[in-house]
Amino acid sequence: MNGRRVRAIAVKEALQVWRDPRSLAVALLMPFMQLVLLGYGVSLDIKHVPLCVYDQEMSQQSRAVVDGFVSSGWFRLARALPNEAAIRTAMNRDQCSAVLVIPADFSRRLAMTGRATLQGIFDATDVNTTNIAMGYAAGATAQLQSTFEAKYAAAHGLTPSAVGSVDLEPSTWFNETLDSRNFIIPGVVAVILALVGAQLTSLTISREWERGTMEQLISTPVTTLELMAGKLTPYFVIGLADAAFCLGAAIFWFKVPFRGDVSTLFVTTALFILVVLGFGYLISVRVRSQLGASQIALLVTLLPTTLLSGYTFPLDQMPAPIRAISLVVYARYYVSILRGLFLKGSGLADLAAPLAGLCVSALIILWLAARAFHKRLD
Repeated sequence: MNGRRVRAIAVKEALQVWRDPRSLAVALLMPFMQLVLLGYGVSLDIKHVPLCVYDQEMSQQSRAVVDGFVSSGWFRLARALPNEAAIRTAMNRDQCSAVLVIPADFSRRLAMTGRATLQGIFDATDVNTTNIAMGYAAGATAQLQSTFEAKYAAAHGLTPSAVGSVDLEPSTWFNETLDSRNFIIPGVVAVILALVGAQLTSLTISREWERGTMEQLISTPVTTLELMAGKLTPYFVIGLADAAFCLGAAIFWFKVPFRGDVSTLFVTTALFILVVLGFGYLISVRVRSQLGASQIALLVTLLPTTLLSGYTFPLDQMPAPIRAISLVVYARYYVSILRGLFLKGSGLADLAAPLAGLCVSALIILWLAARAFHKRLD
């Protein structure tokens, strides 16, 4: 491989990128826009669930129940309902996602037995929100139950028995605050790098065909390997710059904890960028239209990276055939590496499996890309 020829091709491609506003927009504006939209717009956390209350008793105890739900921070009091018919109306008009019904004999049962029953009605059109809201309601009810049982025991001169009780003391590792942003942002970085890199390099060869410069390029003594290296070099530099911006924003802007080794992060990111660029170059060689190449790159990059990389949906919950298909999605390995480095502080030994998958992907894709281009016009 001749270094001078590779450098000449790289300079030529860098000038084309600089003179192409669309390529500059993809390289510079798309990472920022995607990071802001996905970083702030996608969240698995549900807070301040709108709660309607149908209080049939209107007593001090029933108001304490409502205060307990609202003060937990999980629920937001939307409105008080005057009667049972208003429950369906409030649900149909999306005024609340949950309704708390306090029976008329709530205080009497509480005074007699120390226990009473509440009814929770949930809008199950959004199953994920409903499941989380039901968990929140169970937690708020458990806190109220503990308080009311203690008051009942004190009022009747009883000592709450600890015999036979079993308590669970949970402990969370790696994402102690259970903030879904810490889980999502590393995946967002992988999606951005995959999409931007494939979009940029999918235009490299197809641009030469559309502009009529392929004949001149073929007539030069440059080899196919030198052409690929020269074409991809400017985009590799751009990819590293985008990666530095996205990873820096994840750490300093979104405050995602980083516990791993910086050198490991750099090496794996550079390897992932090579895979992405090689895949885009392969598309550009096979599709001679810039529009067609761009659309294909968007289709075969965005959907698999979003759905089959573990970015949004856990892979271990998917059927076995879908998990097998996801093995060819190179982004799944980089997402796993990023989460291991950011949240767990994993070392190379811990990342051996996804790192091996990323290396195999790089070898296969770069080999296919190198063999795809032939110096002929047919």
